[in-house]
Amino acid sequence: MKIENNKGFDVSTLADYKMKISSTGNNYLAEDADENNEEYTHFYFIGKYEGKDVIYDAVMYTLRLHHESELFEIAEHKAAEHFPQYKKISYNEDENGNLKPLDDLEEEIGLYMAEVILELQDEGEVRVKEHVDVDTHLDFGVGLNIGLKVEKITSKIIERFIFDFNKGALGLDDTLYSFETHQEEAE
Repeated sequence: MKIENNKGFDVSTLADYKMKISSTGNNYLAEDADENNEEYTHFYFIGKYEGKDVIYDAVMYTLRLHHESELFEIAEHKAAEHFPQYKKISYNEDENGNLKPLDDLEEEIGLYMAEVILELQDEGEVRVKEHVDVDTHLDFGVGLNIGLKVEKITSKIIERFIFDFNKGALGLDDTLYSFETHQEEAE
């Protein structure tokens, strides 16, 4: 990692972020407000990396969401192997904002993927645990991918994580977890 070319280590950029963060009343600055939800949040905070102040570019998500993502990735891979003419399913809207129906191949791929996901769940093949993955190959700061066993991502959880992370007192649960996927109930 080249610290001298990374603006996340730059003194003036750090000062700017410290000011922005302090104006929020939190110890972090939320990003991508449209994408953030109860199970996923993108935020920045200031900490140390190899003894130097840095801006951390972090995403925090629930283990349930991480598990679902892993299931989907495996199902997508198996669908690509199973269907020689595989293509990602794309959901398009008509002029009224309603979803257009899937073509026959997309429908078949979607059903196949749903079956793979249910099979993986029934067999408990995909299990996830709490983690913090560090990415030093960013152009800005240091990246963190954080998966926690919580029901939802709240300001309190983010603030506690940052406090523990910056103190070097972060305790992660090594237990492997599996989840049932949420199905939308038809009204």
